[in-house]
Amino acid sequence: MIKCIAIDDEPLAIQQIEAYIKETSFLDLQGSFRNALDALDFLNSHHVDLIFVDIQMPKLNGLDLVKALHQQPQIIFTTAYSDYAIDGFKLDALDYLLKPLDYPSFLKASNKALNYFKLTEHQREALSSDPHHIFIKSEYKLIRIELDNILYVEGNRGYLRFFLAQGKPIMTLLSMKKIEEKLPSNQFIRVHRSYLVNLKK
Repeated sequence: MIKCIAIDDEPLAIQQIEAYIKETSFLDLQGSFRNALDALDFLNSHHVDLIFVDIQMPKLNGLDLVKALHQQPQIIFTTAYSDYAIDGFKLDALDYLLKPLDYPSFLKASNKALNYFKLTEHQREALSSDPHHIFIKSEYKLIRIELDNILYVEGNRGYLRFFLAQGKPIMTLLSMKKIEEKLPSNQFIRVHRSYLVNLKK
């Protein structure tokens, strides 16, 4: 189960998200909040995997809330304004839902979260048993990449492109921050906000 919370200052919107979460079998609602400050207090003392959060809220908006978190869960933004999409993805948001919400779009975004956590667990198990490769999701498939085959990794707007010594580049929807955490720091170093290089190459 994915532990999640919902944050929205609009009563009807928060009720709708709560209902959608309850309809989704793999989501476990830990709490819902009408303002970001109450949510921040909760997050400082509770672990959650996923946050559904509105962007435009009084006192502290959704973007600033995410920036204030010490350990960031996965984020799905919900908002009536498409202008915030780029800002949301700069914060490594998993998805961005435009209001009025509908359940098919909500379920699609939630499935992204489910697939992300499955992939993360798969990678964790793979690295613990064999630290010489990682698995990357690309074009709906899990692709095994040998670490020594990676020349460098390029990041661009939430996507990563792996350039390999052998084989064509592989693209995946993943942030530079997330892949930096997964790759061994004694072999890969970030030389620019958009580039990770293999020190063995």
